[in-house]
Amino acid sequence: MAAYVMSSTVLFLIAFSSASAGAAQFTIREATVDGFRAAFHANELTSTQLVQFYLREIRLLNPTLRGVIEVNPDAVHQAAVADEERRYGSKRASHALHGIPVLLKDNIGTKDKLNTTAGSFALLGSVVARDAGVVRKLKEAGAIILGKASLSEWAYFRSLTAPNGWSARGGQGLNPYNLSADPCGSSSGSAISVAANMVAVSLGTETDGSILYPAHANSVVGIKRTLGLTSRAGVVPISPRQDTVGPICRTVADAVYVLDTIVGFDPDDAQETGEAAKYIPHGGYKQYLSRDGLRGKRLGIVRNPFWTFPNGSAQAQAFEAHFATLRQEGANLVDDLEIANIDTILNSTASGEALLLLAEFKLSLNAYLNKSLVVSPARSLAEIIAFNQQNSGLEMIDEFGQNIFLLSQATNGIGQLEHQALSNLENLSANGFEKLMKQHQLDAILTPGPNVAPVLAVGGFPGISVPAGFNAEGVPFGLTFGGLKGSEPKLIEIAYGFEQATKARKQPTLLH
Repeated sequence: MAAYVMSSTVLFLIAFSSASAGAAQFTIREATVDGFRAAFHANELTSTQLVQFYLREIRLLNPTLRGVIEVNPDAVHQAAVADEERRYGSKRASHALHGIPVLLKDNIGTKDKLNTTAGSFALLGSVVARDAGVVRKLKEAGAIILGKASLSEWAYFRSLTAPNGWSARGGQGLNPYNLSADPCGSSSGSAISVAANMVAVSLGTETDGSILYPAHANSVVGIKRTLGLTSRAGVVPISPRQDTVGPICRTVADAVYVLDTIVGFDPDDAQETGEAAKYIPHGGYKQYLSRDGLRGKRLGIVRNPFWTFPNGSAQAQAFEAHFATLRQEGANLVDDLEIANIDTILNSTASGEALLLLAEFKLSLNAYLNKSLVVSPARSLAEIIAFNQQNSGLEMIDEFGQNIFLLSQATNGIGQLEHQALSNLENLSANGFEKLMKQHQLDAILTPGPNVAPVLAVGGFPGISVPAGFNAEGVPFGLTFGGLKGSEPKLIEIAYGFEQATKARKQPTLLH
């Protein structure tokens, strides 16, 4: 991790950032994008001070939490440029994310001094051809690339036995609320870092649950967007049919500012982003941050099989209280709905999802290694498997095996079985989630926790996880809202209304 020196100004800033809520000065910890921008314009904070504060927090907390793999040695310079642009009234200084540090999951490519390795030593030293499409948009908006977040190695597509949040490069990520609790994956580092105030804004990726689960487990907001709404170009792939990039932040508003920044057409992912562009509303998504957003919304509660805790438990009581709040805020709730064939959808072998992902991963990864990397120690999945075998003593690289890799390597492209699996997934979505939404004229479904993720993943549907409380061990849990393709405006209204009505998030108390 890069070394740095803090100025006396920053030390003062850090001192008052930890002050009581009644203090007059601006407080960095738990601050939002709107708060940062107001502090910038009031000359209470600079981007340079903000970056240096986060670097200090990373140095203090990351040896335990392992949420960050590496920091950007140019982050302070980028912050100084942002401060100059703000001082001289640059046009891009008006953007919501201008001068705001952003942490990227380590499978999102950056053409800079940072590595892009998916947490694996096998890609250490590789050089991407260009910034990922979403990174290009962030930089155009004046955001600061703070560094790379840890993750479950290869976005949890290497081994069935590795724990969530572990990678060879990053080590074991820990939940900042309860160090023995599951941080969930695979965008674990992005959620850990945001929850612990090592950054306010991060990006994760999701193929099946990898944004929604860590957001739920770390008391942050995660948006899994409609397939194709944001570019996947420059992201280490698993499946072009399911891969998504999305924000992980502490508030719905911050996540929406990120979403507004990264959505849209990308010539390097032209087909998907071109088709999904029709869903992007004129004026962007921030217009849907309405405190009254729940009024008139028709929400379907899907309990079975997602109600996994005893009635009368703290979680059960919290969710029932939230349902009552939703009604009080003007939502119409349709309770006890079920998605047809839900057991099959949630069983990736029975649905055909696993079969497809194994075949798609080998094809997609080999293409990425050869087309997206200017320099790479490996040019095929077979070479990565060999690297892991040859370097078995390196950072527990062999402790959890690579059985998913081996299964994927044994595939032979997209054949009859894979086409049958695809057809089955399409039928399951059409006759399950889509039919339920249309039959009951729902604006969204809501489920306790993120276990609905496969339903959204296989159909390319969007979802948002919002903090909803804590169990008896102090471990966070979230409420997940899901909708049909392009329903982000409604989901944002619903999620923001719920967040503002409940204010369920609390910062971790173990860390300071």
